Amino acid sequence: MTLETLSENKCFGGIQGIYQHPSRETGTPMRFALYRPPQALEPGARVPVLWWLSGLTCTEENFTIKAGAQRYAAEHGLMLVAPDTSPRGLDLPEEHAAYDFGSGAGFYVDATVQPWARHYRMYSYVTGELPALVAAHFPMDPARQGVSGHSMGGHGALVIALRNPDRYRSVSAFAPIVTPSRVPWGQKAFTGYLGEERALWAAYDATALVGGSEWRGPILIDQGDADTFLGTQLTPEVFADAARTAGVPITLRMQPGYDHSYFFVATFIGEHIAHHAAALAG
Repeated sequence: MTLETLSENKCFGGIQGIYQHPSRETGTPMRFALYRPPQALEPGARVPVLWWLSGLTCTEENFTIKAGAQRYAAEHGLMLVAPDTSPRGLDLPEEHAAYDFGSGAGFYVDATVQPWARHYRMYSYVTGELPALVAAHFPMDPARQGVSGHSMGGHGALVIALRNPDRYRSVSAFAPIVTPSRVPWGQKAFTGYLGEERALWAAYDATALVGGSEWRGPILIDQGDADTFLGTQLTPEVFADAARTAGVPITLRMQPGYDHSYFFVATFIGEHIAHHAAALAG
């Protein structure tokens, strides 16, 4: 498992790094950001890991630079890993034509429609290849994994947790796309990556998944009530209702005056990291 170090900086007693490797799943070089808290630098240490999935147009840098999460991760002894949001370095037809499909918009699915099927395999990359790589090179405890994300990444976090309750012990999301099969962002992405057969979309729709999932841990969602995408793309109350019907404990916090930006994420990221740290302790 080849790994190239692009940068490393000391941060709150730990190390913030950016790394690159050749990906089997995407067939391209992939970058990810990884923060090792000071506890991970001790000999023989194994620390819990929180996977962060970013939203449309983002790379591995957005969360790393804007969220201010390292301070809280250092306090709780939590490793943070933020992958890129799509393959890079390709030139597929229309791949770079829009912000909400193709480059920077992998939607954390395994595409089945050509030409996307060969490279746009972000679900398998995030749940399989990248965890194996991180476990091989860094002091991660595979038995203590949580997942979180923002917008498109919140969608990915919820789907990944609901589909893999034996692997992830905690989940949270900021302004997630919870009903992608019913909203324009999701419909565009799913049609392009998965085709017109809507029955196939349910595997990547958190609201469709929650009723049949074995996930029973608490879910934390923060949503700004001044988010311009709230009524058209996000609809968190639909997922909250489905979760409650399924008996899944959920906390949906509507935050007055907050929008869709990383200012919103940075405001509440400390509480989310505490939520994960509590679930991943011991």
